[in-house]
Amino acid sequence: MQLINKMACIFALLLILLSGAPVHAGDFDILDFLPAIMAGRHNKPPDIWHPSPGTSWQWQLTGTIDTSLNVQMYDIDLFDTPQSVIDELHSKGRVVICYFSAGSWEDWRPDADQFPDSVKGNNLSGWPGEKWLDIRRLDVLGPIMRARMDVAVQKSCDGLEPDNVDGYSNNTGFDLTATDQLKYNKWITSEAHARKLSVGLKNDLDQAVALLAYFDWAINEECFQYEECGALLPFVQVGKAVFGVEYTGNPTVFCPKANWMGFDWLKKNLDLDAWRIDCHDY
Repeated sequence: MQLINKMACIFALLLILLSGAPVHAGDFDILDFLPAIMAGRHNKPPDIWHPSPGTSWQWQLTGTIDTSLNVQMYDIDLFDTPQSVIDELHSKGRVVICYFSAGSWEDWRPDADQFPDSVKGNNLSGWPGEKWLDIRRLDVLGPIMRARMDVAVQKSCDGLEPDNVDGYSNNTGFDLTATDQLKYNKWITSEAHARKLSVGLKNDLDQAVALLAYFDWAINEECFQYEECGALLPFVQVGKAVFGVEYTGNPTVFCPKANWMGFDWLKKNLDLDAWRIDCHDY
């Protein structure tokens, strides 16, 4: 069994190398990589959605939701999506994932006034009205994020897409460390699973292996554009879906790569409206 496990780890490492993603000396140690892979393989809480590679999906956060697509999963906004839309999607047998930002303050959200200034940091570049949060302050953020997850339960969401969970690698205005981020992201998964909600890891590629056992799937933006998709292969190796989008580039180029790697990829507009190109069609 030990030999089989090592061979599985080596196979995952080979996939990363063959994917063409940059891999630097010291990035991966096979024996260090193995425990995360095996932990991720077995850590599947019951009664929670665990998508496998090959799961069809739609990601729409703006505009009137187009409910007509024959896909297995819809990823939609927690606050902006009417209950009637969620009910309609469920009536069609769709899994509903609800998006919210776990790492930033957004001035248009209904609970925006619950965030004190002390936890608001720098602006998110390119996103007006949004500021990074001090994720170390669980005494403040904990009740707010729990309440958001409770809204997801009340609206019958099947899972969560918590966004902006990589603040430690950005200019947040706070002295956040990788350890701070791991603690916060693990806390998010614990709270989600306590509510029987599936939860995906959004971006945060540098911590993908460390968080593999905690998240049920992954979702990424533009890893082909930035040549960093290899970091997500451990999820596929343990049978966890990797969803993602490219906003630029030619689908005839990146879709075959995504399909070969076992990813479930779309081309989308940056505002994440209804328009899509599905790499499963290539």
